[in-house]
Amino acid sequence: MVERGVRLHRVELDEGEPLPDWREFDGMVVMGGPMGAGDDVEHPWLAAERTCIEEAVRAGLPFFGACLGSQLLAASLGARVYTGETPEVGVLDVELTDAGREDPVLGDLPSSFPTLQWHSDSFDLPEGAVLLASSPAYANQAFRVGPTAYAVQFHVEVTSEMAAEWASVPDYARALEQVRGPGALDELLDAFEARREEMTERARTLFSRWLDVAVERETTAA
Repeated sequence: MVERGVRLHRVELDEGEPLPDWREFDGMVVMGGPMGAGDDVEHPWLAAERTCIEEAVRAGLPFFGACLGSQLLAASLGARVYTGETPEVGVLDVELTDAGREDPVLGDLPSSFPTLQWHSDSFDLPEGAVLLASSPAYANQAFRVGPTAYAVQFHVEVTSEMAAEWASVPDYARALEQVRGPGALDELLDAFEARREEMTERARTLFSRWLDVAVERETTAA
């Protein structure tokens, strides 16, 4: 995004930073975290974030959410978010749907591509959403609402440093041990490194095409 000349304003709500007025921005990107989309008691800022997302998306602001960001988009638009039967953790492929292959953002990706999965929650699709990608464990891997609001359950943007940092988060590490047993952390990091460059290339394509769609929306609106 920086390569495209985009100016970023980072906000870490979990660190106590205030939620800005979405009307002052040309787009919104919401990333992941170990908490659930409805964990308001432990993380009271989530309620305000969901309201912000709902207002912005319904007003047509370009939006991109990943992992928790996808769950927050679904929840903010009235869909159910829930804990799945089994955590989905590992370097796993997702498959584009027919709509995904025709989509202006995801359509430039291969029909099947590797992703980093590290979650136990999932969601129903909001009313009017278009399903763009699925996996065997969790059908709702990517969706679009309107022309510019996108959400993916998976990660492709992760660097080696980010993966190592996530591995140190107790909630993430615990989920990994539950699914894959002792020694799973090293195995996951090795699998990630083996396909990291491929995932980075997919991330560049994904964000570049989303920015194209967001810019087109701004040009049309002007």
